[in-house]
Parts: sequence; structure tokens; C-alpha cells
Amino acid sequence: MNIVHNEGKGFYIYDENKEILARLEYRRNGNILDFEHTIVSDKLKEQGIAQKLLDEAVKYARKNNFKVHAVCSYVVKKFETGNYDDIKI
Repeated sequence: MNIVHNEGKGFYIYDENKEILARLEYRRNGNILDFEHTIVSDKLKEQGIAQKLLDEAVKYARKNNFKVHAVCSYVVKKFETGNYDDIKI
């Protein structure tokens, strides 16, 4: 499954008709990324897609020395694990 980064907006997975099947959307505020929404279509539920989107978004944040403000409930819960303390604000 191919994850597409739309710079300044988020990470997306599309179907063959270019419909969005999953997304993690963010808003950039200077050196801070607000991870606002993580949504996965019912077609892709229970496949670890949200985690894959988060992994890509975190890789992007780390590579570019961004800090991340977790807004969406999924990301908030994941950030409680301590695995993201280096980028979490």
C-alpha cells in the first residue's frame, strides 16, 4: 500500500479511483506539526493502517527536526507510550 505525502497537509492512502481510503492530516505552525486527524476507511480497518500513517508522519517530523503536537485521539494515545518523546510537545 502506497502512502502519499501531500506536503503541508498530511499523509494519504488512495484507492485506484483516487478516493482517499486513509489519512493522517497535520497543520504546520513554524517548527511544530499539529497531528489533527487520523481516519481510516472501514475497508482498511484492523490492518494497522493508522500506525503505518503515523510511522510515516513521525519519520517526516524527525527528518525535518519538527516537534509534534498530538491533537487527534489516536495520536494522543500512541504518544503516551513514550516512543515519541523526542518529538512530542
